[in-house]
Amino acid sequence: MDRIASEFNPKITQVLQECGQQIELLSESFEVDQKGPGDYVTNVDRYLDRKLSQVFGGMFPQDGIISEENEVSRRLFHQGYEQLWCIDPLDGTEGLVNGRQDYAVMVGLLRDYQPIAGWVYAPARARLYYGGQDWGLFEIRSQELPKAIIPQIPPSPSTSFCPVQIGFQDRKKYGQALTQFVPHIQFYSLGSFGLKVLEVIFGRVGLYFYFNRRVKLWDTVGPIALAQRAGLICCDLEGQPLEFSPNAIHPDTLAHEQMIVIGWPEYIEALLPGLQKAVYSVQGAISTS
Repeated sequence: MDRIASEFNPKITQVLQECGQQIELLSESFEVDQKGPGDYVTNVDRYLDRKLSQVFGGMFPQDGIISEENEVSRRLFHQGYEQLWCIDPLDGTEGLVNGRQDYAVMVGLLRDYQPIAGWVYAPARARLYYGGQDWGLFEIRSQELPKAIIPQIPPSPSTSFCPVQIGFQDRKKYGQALTQFVPHIQFYSLGSFGLKVLEVIFGRVGLYFYFNRRVKLWDTVGPIALAQRAGLICCDLEGQPLEFSPNAIHPDTLAHEQMIVIGWPEYIEALLPGLQKAVYSVQGAISTS
């Protein structure tokens, strides 16, 4: 980690910021395809995917480079690399397509199937967040020098304050049940997985949950490395630690088999039982319908 922080991080932060500038230029005339329901890809995604894969492949020729838009690269997950770089060239593409600012360029580093470092760049906000184990958390605003991030623990959950991050699909499927079993819950949402996690790190919400099992390694590795460094609990619906080893990841899509909950310990302890009841009630209703 010392070498990544001292030798490679300046190049990584530079190329991510350059990608942000490219998004602004290319988005003036981007082309949109739909890979699946609510899953968009643009020519911007594909261009940045190639650029980032080339740059990281040049910096780390001994490592595996996995990127969202290069399906062939997913095979590298099963080939025994000590280190795997997981690249999401544009997290929250739908936000860009719809003119919102909640998208990000993300990179995460797995070492022995553990997330140890991450970079999340929000071009529309000119904010770059990065860090990892034995390193710390940092933020670059525009062209300013890096500053340490101090994670903010939110106020305790109460009848008047219980904010959580939730995706559109999860709210559509589980929202009614969640308000039944966690009556004080307050829903908030952003497009990017990484930006949702940062909302928890900065204490603007107490936790973030993702239940639909569509999220992939390139979505999670970077943000969860930051979350773990911030002291957040990263677990599944049963409270078990999130796993990044092959037995917990879909072999073809590299989607997480576990449901995902990321939050401050007090929020996990207070809300997890209600989250479990809400999800099980919905799943039970679906199975008997």
